Amino acid sequence: MRASTSPKTEGDMAATLEVQSTLTDRYQTTVPETVRRALQLGKRDKIHYTIRPGGEVVLSRAEPSEEHDPVLGQFLGFLARDMASHPERLKAIDAALVQRIQALTSGVEVDLDAALSSDDE
Repeated sequence: MRASTSPKTEGDMAATLEVQSTLTDRYQTTVPETVRRALQLGKRDKIHYTIRPGGEVVLSRAEPSEEHDPVLGQFLGFLARDMASHPERLKAIDAALVQRIQALTSGVEVDLDAALSSDDE
């Protein structure tokens, strides 16, 4: 990896940091630490690529999709940590509970793709 600075434009004294990485045989690369820090990337974050007409590619942090729910993610993380820390709290669902759930939901149709009403949001 190489790092250097060069002026952005004539008369502009701001410097641009340049780094390199190498493609593996499987066309994979590691995002250099300086880039990860500049984009504030963490593990499992997504990267957005903008390809300009001249062949220049701009790398940026992808914004979370509308489907991403940070509260739900935190809650699921809490559950995972709790299950790992206290496996003795986990209990199997017995057949009677399954039958009760099925009886309560029998005939109820759910369209998971339907938009929520304003009351549900």
